[in-house]
Amino acid sequence: MKVGDAQKLYRAQRATIIDRRRTLLKKKEELDKKAETTFDLEKREIYANEAATLELSIGALNEKFDENQEVLDRLTQQYVSVFNAEASKQQKDAMEDAALEMGRIMETARRIGRGARVPASDEKKVMEYSMELYMAAKNLAMMNKMKEKKEEYDSLWGDEEEKQEYDPEGTAENAETSVGEPEDLGTLGTLPIA
Repeated sequence: MKVGDAQKLYRAQRATIIDRRRTLLKKKEELDKKAETTFDLEKREIYANEAATLELSIGALNEKFDENQEVLDRLTQQYVSVFNAEASKQQKDAMEDAALEMGRIMETARRIGRGARVPASDEKKVMEYSMELYMAAKNLAMMNKMKEKKEEYDSLWGDEEEKQEYDPEGTAENAETSVGEPEDLGTLGTLPIA
């Protein structure tokens, strides 16, 4: 089962538990109030017994709620771990791309400084990165103008490969988990039909 699917199931079960508990608590309060206000001892005992039964059901629902919360906590930890791992991959690739870009810019500036011919698009990238670096390379080229033969280079940016797309949230939700579906609550916490 996928983490996202398991989270949805356990959240739905938690909502059901909360609704049932709320209903039982309200019913128990009514019974407690009736037991306190009635003068008939038989009815008082019946109300007290029903309230005690509801108290047991509420306790069972509280235990189920705690179990459900533990599973949700584990699923959240797994989700966050997968999400963070995917985000780290994305950051690593971005840093690698930035380092490659910086290397290309510096190499292009070096070539310009040596007086070599580089594509206009490469010169533009150096200018966009730093006008000071571009001007320094051009000034250096003027000083190296004495050379007879100028080298000519192809673009360092050429055909750039497609970048990998990352989806940390989607990856985390679709990660497999060992958690099974939540147990059926059955009649736990339901009111008897009167």
